[in-house]
Amino acid sequence: MQVSGLPLSATAALPSPSTKIGRAATDFEALLIEQMLKAARESITADSGDSDGADQNAAVVELGEQQYAQSLAHSGGLGIAKMVVAGLSKDANR
Repeated sequence: MQVSGLPLSATAALPSPSTKIGRAATDFEALLIEQMLKAARESITADSGDSDGADQNAAVVELGEQQYAQSLAHSGGLGIAKMVVAGLSKDANR
């Protein structure tokens, strides 16, 4: 039987997000999501040619992207953290 794409035995062995591996994997996923959001924003900004006031808002937008990426990652995100935790846990049990 599989749960969320992983065999049942792998999901049973997943450490909770409060462990070091879980936190590191979630932080890694948040970083990847943040980079994706940044690239998307930069491509929209470059295409629009609208740079008036963009420098003033850049810091606020970047902070918003960071928070949004962390929220997404902590709520399950793209599933990258789960795969990282499963892979690292499997290797740690050898």
